[in-house]
Amino acid sequence: MSVSRTVSRSCRKSHRPVRRIPGSRLPRALSLLLLLTASAVAGPASPADAAPSYGARAVVVAASKEGAPYAHGATGPARFDCSGLTLYSFRQAGRALPRTAEQQYEHTDHIPRDQRVPGDLVFFPDGSTMGHVGIYAGNDKIWHAPRPGTRVRLERIWSGNVRYGRAS
Repeated sequence: MSVSRTVSRSCRKSHRPVRRIPGSRLPRALSLLLLLTASAVAGPASPADAAPSYGARAVVVAASKEGAPYAHGATGPARFDCSGLTLYSFRQAGRALPRTAEQQYEHTDHIPRDQRVPGDLVFFPDGSTMGHVGIYAGNDKIWHAPRPGTRVRLERIWSGNVRYGRAS
């Protein structure tokens, strides 16, 4: 056996293969980060519309969890329920949120639809409580952990019956 063949085999054995995931999260997370950076440079329409920087960071954290499975009561870092994803994302961005969607709604500043910006929370009422929550990503989309059997994903807001909140 030649030396080059021996070296080649030993190199293959000593390096683990790079794991490629179809529809990898990196390009989407990177493009989201670039979009948020560009919007920060352009600036908001007015100071009242300014999103706290931790809100923008929470969007990037949520995007990095794309594909993580839903698990009831899970708060990460590998599995999430809806409020667990928002809690984890904001904690990583430097802000504390309460545990449930209802508690998170009660502890945010409620804002009208026309003032929402990436990083705001989107709440979906279920009767007299908030039954679901996600993180607004811009362009009428949210990052969320939808329900059992699904994974964290970016999805268009499917209902007009939503409320918006800004973590303070």
